[in-house]
This record gives sequence, C-alpha cells and structure tokens, in this order.
Amino acid sequence: MKTRITELLGIRYPLVLPGMSWISTPELVAAVSEAGGLGILASGPLTTDETRAAIRRIRELTDKPFGIGVTLLMPGAKENAEVALDEQVPVINFSLGKGDWLVKRAHEYGGKVIATVVSEKHALSAESIGADALLVTGHEAAAHGGDVTSLVLIPAIASKVSIPVIATGGFADGRGLLAALSLGAEGVAMGSRFATSKESPLHDSTKQAVVAKSEQDTIYSKNFDGLYARVMKTPRSIKETRRPMNIFMAVIEAMKAAKIVKQPIWKIMLGMLAMLDKVLLLAYFGASVPRLKAATIDGDLNKGVQFIGQTQGLITDIAGVDDIIQRIMQEAKNIHASQARLFDSAG
Repeated sequence: MKTRITELLGIRYPLVLPGMSWISTPELVAAVSEAGGLGILASGPLTTDETRAAIRRIRELTDKPFGIGVTLLMPGAKENAEVALDEQVPVINFSLGKGDWLVKRAHEYGGKVIATVVSEKHALSAESIGADALLVTGHEAAAHGGDVTSLVLIPAIASKVSIPVIATGGFADGRGLLAALSLGAEGVAMGSRFATSKESPLHDSTKQAVVAKSEQDTIYSKNFDGLYARVMKTPRSIKETRRPMNIFMAVIEAMKAAKIVKQPIWKIMLGMLAMLDKVLLLAYFGASVPRLKAATIDGDLNKGVQFIGQTQGLITDIAGVDDIIQRIMQEAKNIHASQARLFDSAG
C-alpha cells in the first residue's frame, strides 16, 4: 500500500508503533520496522546514555526506518532529543512543547519530524513550523488523547492541513485502517494493539487482562498523571483517578519525579519555579510512574495502573507483530474490495 506516509517515511505499510514508556523498547521498535511499519522508541524513561544505547541497539536489529518520541514538557526530554539529533534518527516525534528547533535540526540531515496534536490549533501551528506530518490523537486513545473522537477529529484536521495525517485512537485492525484512510488520514498508529503483541515487553498478565476486558473497561481522567488520560479500569485505577491532588502533595510528589526521571533535584525545582502552573503536572507525573511501572513491567494491576485505549475491546489475542500487520493489511484489502462491489452493483 502506498500513501503519503509510506512514501514520506520510506516504509511499506502505513502502520506506526507510537512511543510508549517501558513498552516501545528497541526490540519492539525493530520488530515493527522490520515488519514494514514504523517503530518509534519511547525516550521518556531513559537517560541520555540509555537513549543513545537504545538507538544503536535498534540499528543492530534492523536497517529499516525508525523513530524516537520526545515529550518536550518533561524533564530530560530536550537532552534526549539532542541525542536523537546527534545520532541522526530518521524520524523524530515530539509532543507537548515547541518543536521548531527540532524541525530545523532534523531537516539539516534529512530527518523527518512528526508532531503529536489533539486539536486544529496545534495542528496548524505544527504545520507552520515545518513539521512533516501529524500524529492526530483522538479521544479513544490510550494515555493522552484529545477531547474529540477520532471520527470527527481526523477529518476536521486533515481537511485543514496540507501535510499528511497519522490517525491514532480507536485503530487496531483492518477495519480501522480503512476507516482512517476514508476520514482523510494516510496511516494509523496502534499503541494498544502493538503493546499486546508477542514481541512487546508488556507483562503477560497485563496482556491477558487487555484480551479479557472490553471497550467499556477504561477510565478517562486527569487525576492520574496530571493530563487527561485513558487507563484500564481496575479497582486500583478507580481509586487513583477518583480524587485530585492538593498543593501540599504536589510539592512532595514533584520532588519524587527528580529521582524517577534521573534528574538532579535542583533542576526539577528550577523548572517548577519557571512554570508554577506546571507544578501539579510534575507532581502527578512523579506519583504516576511507580503505578505505571507496576502494571507494565511487573504485571501487578492491584498496585499498578495501565494506559490502554478503547481498542482494548477489539484485541482478542496475543500475536506476533508481523502476523498482526499482515492480518490488518489483508482485512483492509478484503473490505475495500467488498465495498467496491457495493458501488459497482449500484450502477
């Protein structure tokens, strides 16, 4: 299949693994890229040395294009982005921050930049600074989706920008891929689907929970990590998202974030002073990381909380990455042929 996304990124299929902390590791990134999609490394939990090592590990595993994700608001993200630029990573995906400098530097070596957005305003801003594509995140997505569902958000943004759109939030099979293309996207990102693949490091107990639960079993709240986010519905996540954090808890938890992201405490404190309105966000971040690691790494849903999209209800097995991609492409092809016959019969 050829779309503007496959041609822009040099990939065979318009399928993307987004950068998910502790899940989008070098092995899963390489597996998706090898299978014809685009794998994006999650840099959030990594130090600069770990980021450089991860990039080089991906290159040992595949010679196909891959990307790296950086959440610019978070401590350490700019430093990891500098590593990615120094290593000339083919694709850089940024979110939650100004990425004009990233675009300029990546374009100097021929790299491509994808901006993650959840609104028309941010989409137009990203296009204006020279981003090559948009990762448009709908309400159905795991973690930090927007307020608007993909069914409306994708065509609304695609109709107003000239750069290609990758849809994410609600896509996990061939039906979703074909629907996204019909809505104006030129590819889809599938975090939850790839997170439950055989190659994913997500704990098997959590994978089995995804398969067992339905699309109804998620919660969308800003009381978990400070931004509106979608998580798996469990007794623990209900408790974690029920109450907001107060300012006293905020100071304590923001300090914890320093250790978690391996940044010096003074740097976190300076960041808090520079943007007091973000103190609560850093606090929630500090508090959420141990819960996320417990679910993702340890498979403990009694202590942990797992990001998951509403596509949880569409995931019925734990399959290999290549199998997932081939099934999606074949299903999309079959549906496309069937729909074409409907129009032919109408005359």
